[in-house]
Amino acid sequence: MFLSGLRCAPPRAPDVRQYAPVPLIPGTNDRVVEPARIRLAAAGAAVVTVGAGLGLRAVAAGSLAKYGGDALYTVLLLALVVLVAPRVTPLTAAGSALAVSWGVEFLQLSEVTGELSQRSAVTRLVLGSTFNPPDLFWYAVGAAAGWLVHTAVCPHGQAEAAH
Repeated sequence: MFLSGLRCAPPRAPDVRQYAPVPLIPGTNDRVVEPARIRLAAAGAAVVTVGAGLGLRAVAAGSLAKYGGDALYTVLLLALVVLVAPRVTPLTAAGSALAVSWGVEFLQLSEVTGELSQRSAVTRLVLGSTFNPPDLFWYAVGAAAGWLVHTAVCPHGQAEAAH
């Protein structure tokens, strides 16, 4: 009887803005901590990508190893872009990695990379030696895959913070 005049308010959804995407560390400046965490994740992604590339070369041969390696090369470059610029948007990171990949491939049309790759196995892995048009497609596949992963793990609002 005495409760009939009371109204219950509908349940309130929690304010999403009050929760940080990662636990906050007391006494730190979050503007410094967040880029450090992104860099750490990018460094980990780079190590995993190198491991995947070496593993692919160890277990596969032919086109799978070659073109899979091309895609992973661009994924590695994307991880390195994020390592250097942790607040970069996924699209900018993927576009930058793709541009560098294509630039290296087109550089192979000159004699410079061929000469350098004869002197060092590391240079041969990084720069390649001969131009191969299908590589351009597989670099784009790697950029798209890296963009998808970066978009999936990008902290909410990072893209707005970059603009």
